[in-house]
Amino acid sequence: MIIDNFLEKGRDFLGVKYPIICGAMTWVSEPQLVAAVSNAGGFACLAGGNTPVDILEKQILETSNLTDKPFGINLITISPSYTDHLKMIKRVKPAFIIFAGSFPKRKEIERAKESGAKIICFASTLSIAKRMIKYGSDAIVLEGMEAGGHIGHVSLTVLLQQVLFHTKNVPVFVAGGISTGKMMAHLLMMGASGVQLGTRFVLSDECIAHENFKRIFQKANARDAISTPQFDSRLPVVAVRALRNKGTDNFGQLQLKLLKQMAKNKISREEAQLEVEKYWMGALRNAVVDGDVVSGSLMAGQSVGLLKEIMPVKEIINELINDAEAEFIQLKKSLISASSQ
Repeated sequence: MIIDNFLEKGRDFLGVKYPIICGAMTWVSEPQLVAAVSNAGGFACLAGGNTPVDILEKQILETSNLTDKPFGINLITISPSYTDHLKMIKRVKPAFIIFAGSFPKRKEIERAKESGAKIICFASTLSIAKRMIKYGSDAIVLEGMEAGGHIGHVSLTVLLQQVLFHTKNVPVFVAGGISTGKMMAHLLMMGASGVQLGTRFVLSDECIAHENFKRIFQKANARDAISTPQFDSRLPVVAVRALRNKGTDNFGQLQLKLLKQMAKNKISREEAQLEVEKYWMGALRNAVVDGDVVSGSLMAGQSVGLLKEIMPVKEIINELINDAEAEFIQLKKSLISASSQ
């Protein structure tokens, strides 16, 4: 297959058949989904979130019992449990650690590498990518603002030009708005070592998300997945992309409430930021686990507008690979035709 020529770097790094990553989604990326993706030849990340250490350790063991293939542990640097998670990984010795939320410090990456794990970090600029690599990151993920959940402010098309085209010494995986094999083929041709998808795997048979949650995804358009605003620089918040509902409106009201409390010195900025994260974790659970799609958080990327069908994970991955291969074949024909003219 033509696509094999473009999969080698990501395949070798991740130790999987297909460098298709199922991104970590709190309350969604649990052992069943992670194992299903890994068993189907892809690579998945177990969401650390703010999970209590003993529960996360049990989830890692459970995932290991469900698959003998590689998978990663996603650690959120801004989570209250982050420090405890870093201590825990020394015991479980995961194959991969993916840092998210913010950018880890050098000592944190060094500590994680002591467990023997390969390290993957996100980067939103070339300078950050270079810094993470200098600190010891073995690979980089570029995630455009089209993605769901906590996001940056730059689109994937710009990040490709800004970072991917200038980073050659480590694998670079790309994410944000990707849901088709045809798009995957073009990204691989640009130099990506693989792709990361999140929203696409929500609409899988193995995803344990509530039926209400999946049904909303099936009905949504791309424009329904909006990013939250930051009302005041005194309260820096990471933008979140989710389907618009009462939950996103409630978040705006929470920001105003916290800003008033900060103005009266009733709460510190750090405490306010923690309240913001607690809100999202709770609201997301309400939607994913309990099916509250009115007030819960419906974190989704803009690719949600391209998705309608719920499929087994294996079929999703096979469709991505087959459609990518078909696109490579068509591109080859087009290039041969153009060169002969």
